[in-house]
Amino acid sequence: MRLLSDLPRKNCWSLAEWAGQAGPHGMQHLLGRAKWDADTVRDDVREYVLEHLHDDDAVLVVDETGDVKKGTHTVGVQRQ
Repeated sequence: MRLLSDLPRKNCWSLAEWAGQAGPHGMQHLLGRAKWDADTVRDDVREYVLEHLHDDDAVLVVDETGDVKKGTHTVGVQRQ
């Protein structure tokens, strides 16, 4: 799943379409109802980063700034 993609809207429909799925149901389950083990996810992401993005001169920058959401009618519209 590419939350960092250049998709103009990142909702279950657009993410599912981008991933080649026929509908949003699998993405909705993944994001809303699936059971997550935070330690396992962290380890998987670390492994992916080390395998695909490793560079001895790389620097990791964590930016906790948020984006102001647009609109007033979407559920959960607030600073994320």
